[in-house]
Amino acid sequence: QVRLVESGGGAVQSGGSLELSCVASGTIWSISIMGWYRQAPGKERELIALIDNDGTSQVVSPNKDRFTISRNNLQKRVNLQMTNLNPEDSAVYFCKAIIRSRRGGPNVPYWGQGTQVTVSP
Repeated sequence: QVRLVESGGGAVQSGGSLELSCVASGTIWSISIMGWYRQAPGKERELIALIDNDGTSQVVSPNKDRFTISRNNLQKRVNLQMTNLNPEDSAVYFCKAIIRSRRGGPNVPYWGQGTQVTVSP
């Protein structure tokens, strides 16, 4: 079994910062792409950032100047550093990872349970 667990969410005021973390555990042979998504009430889940296992990353505009994605392959961890937060950033933030559980096995997408971020004016 594979599990992704997010942490670091919470409540902050506008202009504040948060760092989210997601750790993968279980039967894991390799992890390729890891990423962060978010979903606000009444809206579709949207992509924030992706990072490959070689460190190549991409943050989707218009968050490029405020969000940074990083990764620690040994810890099977992906982080999302968020700065200058505003109320429009309030959402449930989800971690996603593409994981192979055995050598030669299929690449399977897994999701975490989500962590709430609330930004007050």
